[in-house]
Amino acid sequence: MPRIRRAVEKIHKIDEEELIVLKKRVEIATIVIIVFIALLVARLWFLQIKNGEEYVKLSENNRIRIQQTQAPRGNILDRFGRVIITNRPYFNLLWTKEDAPNPDEVTKRLSQILNEDISNLLTSIREAAGQPRYMPILIKEDIDWKTLVYIENHHLELPGVRVEAVPSRDYLYGNMASHLIGYLGQISKTELEALKYNKYQGGDPIGKMGIEKIFENELRGEKGFRYLEVDVLGFEQQVLQHQDPMPGNDLQLTLDIDLQNTAEKAMEGIAGAAVAMDVNTGKLLAIASAPSLKLDEFIGGISTRVWQELLNDPLHTLVDKSVQGQYPPGSTYKIITALAGLSEKVINPQTTFYCNGGLHMYNRRYGCWKKSGHGAISLQRALSESCDVYFYQVGQKVGVDRLAAYAESLGLGKKTGIELEHEKPGLVPTSAWKKMKKNEKWQDGETLSVAIGQGFNLATPLQICRMTAAIVNGGKLYKPQIIEAIKDPDGSTMKKIEPKLLGKVNGSAQDREFIVRGLIDAVNTRHGTATSAKMENIIVGGKTGTAQVVRMAKFKSIPESQLPRKYKDHAWFTCFAPAEKPEIAVTVLVEHSGHGGSVAAPIAKQILEMYFKEKNGDAPTP
Repeated sequence: MPRIRRAVEKIHKIDEEELIVLKKRVEIATIVIIVFIALLVARLWFLQIKNGEEYVKLSENNRIRIQQTQAPRGNILDRFGRVIITNRPYFNLLWTKEDAPNPDEVTKRLSQILNEDISNLLTSIREAAGQPRYMPILIKEDIDWKTLVYIENHHLELPGVRVEAVPSRDYLYGNMASHLIGYLGQISKTELEALKYNKYQGGDPIGKMGIEKIFENELRGEKGFRYLEVDVLGFEQQVLQHQDPMPGNDLQLTLDIDLQNTAEKAMEGIAGAAVAMDVNTGKLLAIASAPSLKLDEFIGGISTRVWQELLNDPLHTLVDKSVQGQYPPGSTYKIITALAGLSEKVINPQTTFYCNGGLHMYNRRYGCWKKSGHGAISLQRALSESCDVYFYQVGQKVGVDRLAAYAESLGLGKKTGIELEHEKPGLVPTSAWKKMKKNEKWQDGETLSVAIGQGFNLATPLQICRMTAAIVNGGKLYKPQIIEAIKDPDGSTMKKIEPKLLGKVNGSAQDREFIVRGLIDAVNTRHGTATSAKMENIIVGGKTGTAQVVRMAKFKSIPESQLPRKYKDHAWFTCFAPAEKPEIAVTVLVEHSGHGGSVAAPIAKQILEMYFKEKNGDAPTP
């Protein structure tokens, strides 16, 4: 019995210890369970209550997709409402990563189908890395018909890949007005991150240059959308809802297709610019830069090779020479020297100087283009025959600073304000400018160069055309205008742009009228420098100019016709017509080509002929 009692006591002792341990374990397990349940409840609250709506949307996206549709861009019209640029459908290849179980395999297949280096495809994919996986990535723009048919026939083998028809630019007149109109390209990552482009997404087209860029907001329109039901691989099952895109607004330009086409055809094969302006409003009737851009090369993205060729082009095709080309104005500047001389009373219409082929100053000879000299010559004849010696002496009497004041009143030395990118201001030198820029005193000999449009002088073709218009329209300096009106997709005018007067030209109407007589003689008298611009039944007035280019000493003895192109002079001609009541001013600049009378004037004449043919109703539409 004692042994049994001791055994029972031992058992009781063991049971109590185990119960305590067991109790502790139960308490720990209970705490763990409570914590687990609390975490589970918290997670359910987070998923179903706090972020429930967001996850419902994400869940819906596995079944329903929102597909945006590009809006047709607004048309671009000429002044008579004729369409220059409209839209045509083209096909983009898109890929949605979320719908591709094996993205690497799809990428390899697309590389083979498109005959595209896989690194290029990966670049497109990497650029879209920040956007949600359910948003489509633009892989290739404007795929050809053969590729389109292949992809549609094999779409079950390419999960996540689809073809989208989008509107693209259709250039009805080829490359006409290419620098003015510009081109489209894919929106860049930098542009996409900018606040002003917050309505765009990766792959969207956007204006990159010219009017397409400057008037992007007016032209682009509003996107449409479609709600699609898709299966697990992203293949479309049905359209649940849709909203059509809203086309962009139309831009009506001040350009005349006939004049623009004439100017560009006349400048084929050369480098330069031609500008035609309505002298009484500042509206541009033609503005051409040569060589023109090949706009079709920019559709679907320009290749690296072509872009590099453009950057290295010795003719500088990418530069809009009408507003970005800065050249010495040559003898076209003599209009300013004449106006300054008359207005400042240092000469009058009867003032005569003697030209023996040059002028000596400070042991240096400043030559006239006519080496034998013009003899005794008056202002009207000096303008007609472009005598350098006459204007050397007028410039010397007026002085560089007073010359600059008249040049500036005629719009030189500052931007015209036209709605085009990267316009250059040119340069009107003064004694203060030289002191500030070069820390040197102005020299009298430099005034002689300035007086005939050489030296530090720089001007754009648009500036010279506006200057010519201001001389013959009563001294009014207008802002050059390129947009006539903005119209809605139905053709109703939303906004009409009115001419803008910026200022009045220094000098009297009588002085300007006398200058006009000299310019008329330049075209219509036997010894005038611009007789190649003479027309039947229409009296034209104009001024030639030859802008010298710095030459190396070793080329001095070589005839100009044998000089390397880059050392040849630039040719200018600026004119107006009809002389009795001017309507149009035309300025032509041809780079490295020789003399204005023989090279630039015939081009201006072609533009004038088309203008008056059109006015008489017998001009063909291109």
